[in-house]
Amino acid sequence: MTDLLNALVVLANFVLIPATAYGSQLALGALGVTLIYGILRFSNFAHGDTMAFGTMVVVLATWGLQALGVSIDPLPTALLALPVGIAVTGALLLATDKVVYQFYRRQKAAPVILVIVSMGVMFIMNGLVRFIIGPDDQRFADGARFVIRAREFKEMTGLDEGLALRSTQLITVVTAVLVVAALFWFLNRTRTGKSMRAFSDNEDLALLSGINPDRVVMYTWLLVAALATVAGTLYGLDKTFKPFTYFQLLLPVFASAIVGGLGNPLGAIAGGFLIAYSEVTVTYAFKKVLGYLMPEGLEPQGLVQLMATDYKFAVSFVILVIVLLFRPTGLFKGKSV
Repeated sequence: MTDLLNALVVLANFVLIPATAYGSQLALGALGVTLIYGILRFSNFAHGDTMAFGTMVVVLATWGLQALGVSIDPLPTALLALPVGIAVTGALLLATDKVVYQFYRRQKAAPVILVIVSMGVMFIMNGLVRFIIGPDDQRFADGARFVIRAREFKEMTGLDEGLALRSTQLITVVTAVLVVAALFWFLNRTRTGKSMRAFSDNEDLALLSGINPDRVVMYTWLLVAALATVAGTLYGLDKTFKPFTYFQLLLPVFASAIVGGLGNPLGAIAGGFLIAYSEVTVTYAFKKVLGYLMPEGLEPQGLVQLMATDYKFAVSFVILVIVLLFRPTGLFKGKSV
């Protein structure tokens, strides 16, 4: 029984807890992608760099607050800076829509044209972030580091393995739950949210009903700014902030949205956790877990790792390809790609 508990603790430390936190971050990012696809009807390839830009603003605001001696210990000061990041990112997205996307939308351009345009915006935003804050890792987390420490857990339980829960992991999950609950309340309970859903379901009928399309577009970009900034900040707090990392993060975020069903918010959440658990599980070395579970003398000698962590994004790519081949509308029947 003790060996089983030790195995579960190891699994929780290196698979269950990290995958849950990572899944929460991907789910928030995928919600932004699915909102744009569902309402504005194009795949926004600049979303990863939108996350990077929002996080950069939060990092700069956090440094400013720290320099002034402002903190909310034991919580990270970045939580205080989040509204600043959301506001600046929202202004940037609204300006980008006004200068770039609005022209093609009025021309009734094909979705593929908007995709190509978003790639151009992606490179501009990527360069802007690197120019302002630099290409290197930037750490901005402060406050308490752990909620549960491994040594304290071992002393309390008497187990050989200690459970460690970082504060950023707990903050990620709690924040994600609150943000998703607020988003669903907004979409289902407010007049603007209902207008956005109607616009997504049938644009022509929504326009005949008197819904203002410019208002819908504005609120869509503001929601996307909030989701991207929160997702990027949580990812940066949990790992580290590096602009190019968010460029790479675009693949699992898009995979989450497509696997769950583009245009379906519930699908985006489910897809985020599916991708996260798949990446973490496939790239984890199960040698230690099996060492506790298998009879003495039969413990594995190798790492028992299906794929190296350097190739974790390949997992999301493979899942994405499989879903596109056999169920292009996703698990929750969103809009086909």
